[in-house]
Amino acid sequence: MEYIIREILKEEYCLLEIFLYEAIFVPEGVPAPPKSIINQPELQVYVADFGKKKDDIGLVAEVGPKMVGAVWVRIMDDYGHIDDATPSFAISLYKEYRGLGIGAALMQEMLRILKDRGYKQASLAVQKANYAVNMYRKIGFEIVDENEEEYIMLCRL
Repeated sequence: MEYIIREILKEEYCLLEIFLYEAIFVPEGVPAPPKSIINQPELQVYVADFGKKKDDIGLVAEVGPKMVGAVWVRIMDDYGHIDDATPSFAISLYKEYRGLGIGAALMQEMLRILKDRGYKQASLAVQKANYAVNMYRKIGFEIVDENEEEYIMLCRL
């Protein structure tokens, strides 16, 4: 599948809320939560005032004219928080575009940008049951902590 990866435009920052909702892992057979769930403070840290901090970086993937996925990082006190020098990842693709390598390409491009900008590492939190754990491992993330439901993963750059 043909796709391009580019930096997110300022006028597209509002779309991160849509991708934040898409990023919520819903186990098989469980109904999806209402869209309003993204208004909870623990999820708003991923998108509130995006672009206003120097560590806010976002990329999108497009197939033709359609934006099909996004990856963004910021230093925030989220589930994957390591320290105040480590950006945390959020990534999301529409369901029909998952499993095609687009997510891995988005992640790898963001890791390259972070390394170029002098960051030493990046982190993320992922539900243990999420199939994406394997992709994160393949591109260099390792499990550094866990709780009942999630892994905290770190990629050294």
